[in-house]
Amino acid sequence: MTTSTDKTPPRENDPSTESVAAPAKDEAEETFDTSKTFADLGLPDDVLKGITKSGFVHPTKIQASLIPAALSGRHVLGQAKTGTGKTAAFGLPLLAAIEPGDHFASLILVPTRELAIQVAQEIKDLGAGTPLHVLPVYGGQRITAQAPKLERGPEIVVGTPGRVMDLHERRMLPYDTVRVAVLDEVDRMLDIGFRDDIRKILGGMKQRPQTIFVSATISPEIEKLARSYMKDPVKIVSKEKSLTVARVAQSWINVERWDKRKMLHHLLVHETPELTVVFCRTKRTVDDVTKFLNRKDIAAHAIHGDLIQSQRNKVMERLRGGKLSVLVASDLAARGLDVDGISHVINYDLPEDPEVYVHRIGRTARAGRKGVAWSLVSPDQGDLLTNCEMLANIEIPQQVYEDFVPGTVPADVRAEKELAEKRVQDREASVKRTEAPPVKADDTAAFPGGIVPTKMPARRMQGKVRTRRR
Repeated sequence: MTTSTDKTPPRENDPSTESVAAPAKDEAEETFDTSKTFADLGLPDDVLKGITKSGFVHPTKIQASLIPAALSGRHVLGQAKTGTGKTAAFGLPLLAAIEPGDHFASLILVPTRELAIQVAQEIKDLGAGTPLHVLPVYGGQRITAQAPKLERGPEIVVGTPGRVMDLHERRMLPYDTVRVAVLDEVDRMLDIGFRDDIRKILGGMKQRPQTIFVSATISPEIEKLARSYMKDPVKIVSKEKSLTVARVAQSWINVERWDKRKMLHHLLVHETPELTVVFCRTKRTVDDVTKFLNRKDIAAHAIHGDLIQSQRNKVMERLRGGKLSVLVASDLAARGLDVDGISHVINYDLPEDPEVYVHRIGRTARAGRKGVAWSLVSPDQGDLLTNCEMLANIEIPQQVYEDFVPGTVPADVRAEKELAEKRVQDREASVKRTEAPPVKADDTAAFPGGIVPTKMPARRMQGKVRTRRR
């Protein structure tokens, strides 16, 4: 299996956009700018306290480039891979620039509820040395529960577009006080249809705030959207290796589709991972796998979009409290699941989009720890695996379990296979019947009198003879 360096061709810089490129390196350590500390970036002491408490010393490349630009008041369009510290890159400048009592000074838009909770918590942790208040707002939670917290006037609000618009229409979340607007995971928000909501929110701000767009990829569509709300933006493109990719031991396992559940059970029993997230492509598969594991006496819980918010919150509380060892999730959780203790990620289904693969494995190897990622790959999914390798810029090794005993082939699969084989045999037999036996020109039995034909006979079609017209 071959590995490509980068499947995304370089884009020409827009003449209206200054470009600052962070250098790319192969080694994981080069994700950090070791020549600088966070104090060198212009951050105040109270913010530095939270950084030190969180255990960070050197900024990543994207942080080293984006933080000073944001602190200067410039509009920023930042691109970096998952696992390079994008949340801190835009969160730290907010904590530094906003004063206590600047109610609703910053609004951060994110695509999912889980990500709203995650981003808010991370900024809270980084701002532990400041008196600033950070509030997540999202759908699925009663507005009456959020109203009292909004009345206190938090300085930083993190929310999903739909809930932000709803609160604004109820006059509970003003736009006119927003000085810095951040759009996190812009590519994801456009993918799931938030373009019009984003336009309404940003367009409703009479005082054009400083805007920071952050995305794993910057497409022409994102650039166009950003330029319509930005003045003289600085574009920061970071191509360094993801911390996540570097710290995760990745491997893939060749397994037939009907043996995936059995292989999953084998991994969970024989490898004994501490805390595992199993990613499935559909909600139905999530539920089926969860039921299967529970039947096998493995405590597993499901999380996907059909669960109401209170159910999802309970699952997440159990997960963070160490009362849950296996979480089976749809990709809904891939961008919003932030639990430091996740030791293993299992891709039960490989995603169609390789970016999703990187987001998935990014749920492990948090807070400087190492992690493990297994991918169950059926024989017809080689292309999907290759695409993941190309994006991660590594060759993922295969792992073989000699003690794994494959199950019997399902009757429908076996019947389909036998039918396909019979069709091949029938075609071969049909070809043999229509083929004339080879004849030599000197075969007197075939050509009495020794007369050998000099041209092919006329072609026959349905009993008729086709002759060449003159």
